[in-house]
Amino acid sequence: MCGIVYSQTNEHLSSFNMVSFTYKHDKKWMAYLELQTRSIEEFSKPDYYEVKGGIGYNIDKNNQPLIGLGRYGTYKDSKFYQEELRIWLQYIFSQKINKLKIDHRLRAEKRFFYYPQKDITDNTSRFRYRMALTLPINKDKVEPNTLFANAFDEIFVGPNAPTFKRNRVFGGLGYQFNDYVNANAGYLWQREFSTTGNRNLHFLYFALNFTFDRLKFNEMHHIPIAD
Repeated sequence: MCGIVYSQTNEHLSSFNMVSFTYKHDKKWMAYLELQTRSIEEFSKPDYYEVKGGIGYNIDKNNQPLIGLGRYGTYKDSKFYQEELRIWLQYIFSQKINKLKIDHRLRAEKRFFYYPQKDITDNTSRFRYRMALTLPINKDKVEPNTLFANAFDEIFVGPNAPTFKRNRVFGGLGYQFNDYVNANAGYLWQREFSTTGNRNLHFLYFALNFTFDRLKFNEMHHIPIAD
C-alpha cells in the first residue's frame, strides 16, 4: 500500500510552488535545499508539502552525482494523511547543442511511509528518468538578464504493479535576474497510473531559485525545475 489516494474525480487546475537554495562551496562541491507546496484538490488550499535537500559533487561540468534526503506530507480532508521519508541517489549528465542545454537525470529512491490515521507503515522503491531542455532566448547562454524557455519529460517506474507509475511533462518560461536569482513559471501535466484507475493532474507551476556562490565562479547557472 504505497502512494497517495485522492477523491478527485474531475480534472481541474492545481498549484505547484517551489523555492530552492543552491550553495556552491567551490568548483566541485554544492549543497541544495528545496521547499515545496502543492494544492492538488483545490487550487488555493495546499494539501501537500516537501522539505528536501542534498549534497552534490561535480566530476566535471557535465557530470554530477548527488545524494538526497527529504520529508513529504500529504493532507486529505484537511487532516494529516501520509508522511514520507525519502532517500535517493541521482546522477545528472549534461550536454549542449548550440544554445540548447540538455540534462539527463537518473534517480533511484527508497521511500518510507507512515499513515498516522491508521498507524500503518510501508516502504517501496522507485526509479526515475528525466530529460530537461533549457534554451536561452535573448542571449547565447543563461546569464544575468536572460529570458529562457525550458521543458522536460520524466517517467517513473517501480517494482510493484503497475510497473509504469507516472509520466510528468512540463513547459515554461523563466528569467535569470542576476547571478543569484531566477524565476520560472509554466504548466505541468502529470499522468498517474494505478491498479484502481488512472488520472490526470494539471498544475500551474511557479518557482523562485536562489544561488549562493562562495568563490563567485558563475561558470554555469543551474535552473531547478519541478521535482
